[in-house]
Amino acid sequence: MNTSHPKTQLRFILLAGALGFFAACTKPTPPAGPGATGGEPRGTIGVSLLTLDNPFFKVLGDSVRAEASKRGYKALVVSGDKDVAKQSNQIKDFIVKKVSAIVLSPCDSKSIIPVIQEANAAGIPVFTVDIPCNEPGVDIVTQVATDNFSGGKEAATAMIEALGDGGGEIAVLHFKQVESCILRVNGFREVIDAHNASGKSKIEIVAELESGGAKDIGFKAMEDALQANPNLRGVFAINDPAALGARAALEKAGKTRVLIVGFDGQPEGRQAIKDGKIYADPIQFPNKMGVQVVDAIIRHSKGETLPTQLLIPTSLYRQADALQDPELN
Repeated sequence: MNTSHPKTQLRFILLAGALGFFAACTKPTPPAGPGATGGEPRGTIGVSLLTLDNPFFKVLGDSVRAEASKRGYKALVVSGDKDVAKQSNQIKDFIVKKVSAIVLSPCDSKSIIPVIQEANAAGIPVFTVDIPCNEPGVDIVTQVATDNFSGGKEAATAMIEALGDGGGEIAVLHFKQVESCILRVNGFREVIDAHNASGKSKIEIVAELESGGAKDIGFKAMEDALQANPNLRGVFAINDPAALGARAALEKAGKTRVLIVGFDGQPEGRQAIKDGKIYADPIQFPNKMGVQVVDAIIRHSKGETLPTQLLIPTSLYRQADALQDPELN
């Protein structure tokens, strides 16, 4: 082909330009990455938590939702409202929806067994978070949780420190329906028993009452504990709402010298520690829990064998920590 003639050169330039424009317009758009806006999710994760009234579980649910989106999944987060029948129906709904995985904080670790078995039969992997289900006959891929037993031991360390050389009578505000709280109290008792066996000033657990993990029930439990044991020096409450309810009852009774050790590290609990209303908390990290359980789902989907438990340590939080906490007033 002769390209030396002016008209030929013009035709060549125009043709080359047209081909270049066409190539630019038809250049394939890179596929959206997992979780990118507008992309279809890889799958759906069904999440049923004990409650969303408690700030701890709200943070946990938000963390699961955010991490799932980041990793290309959609998370359906619902509240079991401490009602096993309601939670069972939520899990049945997840099974009907054929979710990729189920994340569960059991309202009752024993009563929830039948519906977990339904999910197992449907081939949907089940993960527990915060509250375990260590019962026979169910298949749980892994449990992502605070190391509640060690956290309970930290709570006892704080109680011994708070009471000093005097020792004295204390009460425990429990939530026996929930496995994680059982672990906290067991860890607490182990350290208190070891302290007493050492011959130091005795710390006697004279009352163990149900708090429901809630302010109102914790308030009533504290009133009952004071009525039966007017010489109480300390209280271990299994979470911040119960501890705050106990504090309100102590203030009403004019017994503000009774020392409280809580558990959780929610903003309201940490503020109470700063204000001197609660002595200390072993604090949990629900945001880390949410990230870890989504990561566990991804790892399992790739065929990785996971340990039965992925535990996150607590950290003992006292007033000195609260005074340096930028999130508090």
